[in-house]
Amino acid sequence: MWLRQVALVAHDLEPVVAELEAVLGLQVAFRDPGVAIFGLVNAVMPVGGEFLEVVQPVKDDASALRYLHRRGGDAGYMLIFEVADALAHRERVLALGARQIAAMDKRYVFTHFHPADFGGVLTSIDSVKGVENWLDPDSDWPPAGDDWRKAKASNATAILGATVQTKAPAALAARWSELLAVPVEDRAGAPALRLTRGHVRFVEPVDADGTGVIGIDVAMSDPASALARAKARGLPVEGTSVAICGTRFSLHKA
Repeated sequence: MWLRQVALVAHDLEPVVAELEAVLGLQVAFRDPGVAIFGLVNAVMPVGGEFLEVVQPVKDDASALRYLHRRGGDAGYMLIFEVADALAHRERVLALGARQIAAMDKRYVFTHFHPADFGGVLTSIDSVKGVENWLDPDSDWPPAGDDWRKAKASNATAILGATVQTKAPAALAARWSELLAVPVEDRAGAPALRLTRGHVRFVEPVDADGTGVIGIDVAMSDPASALARAKARGLPVEGTSVAICGTRFSLHKA
């Protein structure tokens, strides 16, 4: 299992995209018209072989708008995992009691599971049919369009993992371990899922809502230059991390 894409949600898409471009050196590869069905517009940016997505709700009944209100502003929103066979995982996860809220069964196969069944995190398990090696960092990824490889950043080289807040870190890690069929390990004093590529770490709440994605670990060729640009733009910087879109980006030397 591979943490292939992380989505953020924002009241206003373009300023967030501009900050990610300026600080992390990312480039927009694709704006997917297909997300309109969810009442959204988006921008997808490659980070090595992984992807960072920013979505903005544009309809009053969009679930992402309700999520923004619940979290109290821009925030981490969704984790998308790639596997060899998403249909097999769908059957297994549904049998464990999680609920499906959206699905596709074409060349790109996905299942979105109810956030309440994943501790408040919108979660998807996806696969791409006809890909010889799905763990190849350059393997096809339809949510990023056909030309995403041309938009790879030179500084940000990978999404290493994500951090989820919860009032019961050990219990939620155990439940995710069961749902995703991956082991739990200790990472910096907190329970974490060890994936084939990437990790998900569970920590005590840092805000009143107490749920959701609050952090992303990013590998950088030159973290110092990114942090300097963040400071120049007046963004909150603490140690080797910067806050963008209500999410703490921890920058690690690649």
